[in-house]
Amino acid sequence: MGNRLYYGDNLDVLREHVRDESIDLVYLDPPFNSNTGYNLVFASAQAARAEASIEAFGDTWTWGDASKNALIDIDGGTNRPLQVMMRAMHDALGDSPLMAYLAMMAVRLVELHRVLRDTGSLYLHCDPTASHYLKLVLDAVFGAESYRSEIIWKRTSAHANSKRNFAGVHDVIFVYSKSARFTHNEIFTPYSDQYIAEHFVHVDDDGRRFRRSDLRNPGVRPNLRYDFVASNGVTYKPHPNGWAVSREVMEQLDREGRLFFPKKKDARLRKKIYLDESPGVPATDMWDDLPPLHASAAERLGYPTQKPRTLLERIIAASSNPGDVVLDPFCGCGTAVDAAQKLGRRWIGIDVTHIAIGMIENRMREGYDGIAFETIGVPKDLASAERLAADDPHQFQQWVSWQVGGYPRDKKGGDKGVDGWFNYLPAGGRIETGVISVKAGDIVNPTMVRDLGRVMERDKYRFGLFIMKSMPTRGMREEAASHPTIETEFGRFPALQIVTLAELMHGHRPKLPPLISPVKKAARVETRKSHQPGAQGSLL
Repeated sequence: MGNRLYYGDNLDVLREHVRDESIDLVYLDPPFNSNTGYNLVFASAQAARAEASIEAFGDTWTWGDASKNALIDIDGGTNRPLQVMMRAMHDALGDSPLMAYLAMMAVRLVELHRVLRDTGSLYLHCDPTASHYLKLVLDAVFGAESYRSEIIWKRTSAHANSKRNFAGVHDVIFVYSKSARFTHNEIFTPYSDQYIAEHFVHVDDDGRRFRRSDLRNPGVRPNLRYDFVASNGVTYKPHPNGWAVSREVMEQLDREGRLFFPKKKDARLRKKIYLDESPGVPATDMWDDLPPLHASAAERLGYPTQKPRTLLERIIAASSNPGDVVLDPFCGCGTAVDAAQKLGRRWIGIDVTHIAIGMIENRMREGYDGIAFETIGVPKDLASAERLAADDPHQFQQWVSWQVGGYPRDKKGGDKGVDGWFNYLPAGGRIETGVISVKAGDIVNPTMVRDLGRVMERDKYRFGLFIMKSMPTRGMREEAASHPTIETEFGRFPALQIVTLAELMHGHRPKLPPLISPVKKAARVETRKSHQPGAQGSLL
């Protein structure tokens, strides 16, 4: 089976859909217990509003039934060290927001440990807010012996808080493996300009920079003691330990012009190491060469905690191979699955908001021509759409706004009948904004349509969409028809339109001028054929 994107609580998805030991690499960038709400900003063309935003996710925690149930699940499991650790933390922290956060994380880390293959690794991305607590939980889940690294990623430059404290500029990435058989591919970082200037000081006739490398064997190798007659006619004697390579290899190096002949007769023969063939410096656990995404970065989509693709590419390249399965259970705007696709890995992404799922779907289809993946958990038919409307009206409003090419409004504050907006092109390259009202309930009446019309008149929206789960009454249709038809460069369109959920699920879309996405379009991603996975078994 192919790549998969899940809408839903990752705990439920992991338990119901991801089988034991089926994942090669887990990367998770969960909430950090920062007590902050993170907003996704949408571009708006409305003059009265420079931008609109909606909370992408909230990083605030409260002790409650979910926290209690998480501890009950842990107590009912078989991991004795984790049970002892969580009880001790609960005794120390009480029914606090921090304890609620740790309980949420612990029960999910148990599932992530379960789904990892024996050769798999987990990378947990966090910050110093709760990293010390999370490491204790990781030690209990994976075993302290499975700890591999604490990577420090310099995510930003100094902030103003340096006046009262040392400026916080880094995130923490903990690396744990399922066993001692974990996959690890050595990663190299580019040489600095200073290093190149100090070490690659020689230049060949063809302009290639190189450094000299000793050909002396570090140990005593009598079988590698031989006189070597080079192409320049000079005979070179070996070091008492012997040469580092055999006579055949030495002759090949000479034929390829990779030997450095010293000017002094008694000096040693050396090998040329070319800069353009050197892999670089082996990566350490201090990553200060991968800058964050700045506001003008080409790949920035507007998601508040988006990480650079280069960061995920390094992680995926280091701890997986082409064709392996990468899982991100808090996938946000999808950088991990994007990097996995680029490097020829299969992937599973999970998120609990329709905003994230919609962004990832767009990102992957815009970035990779002909990509195939399945989205699970989103409405696929009228019955499942109606269930979403009944179970979670707010998420239903988000999902519907995406379906019509718009974007949802924040749930906070009085909505005044507005649940979303859409940007469109009326004429001459000018972009304007329309308004969306979504009704997830069964009780609707003409007054609701009239309220939307009043919002349009008050805030000078020329177009409005009234989207409803049930069928409109005759009075509602008459109220919508009382609004004028708007002339645009692309034709004439009704100013206020009623669209039913049934119509949407059957492919009917509102009649509007060309819509403009409020989210930055993802750039096309270049992939190498050697990175593409071959035929593999089932993901799940």
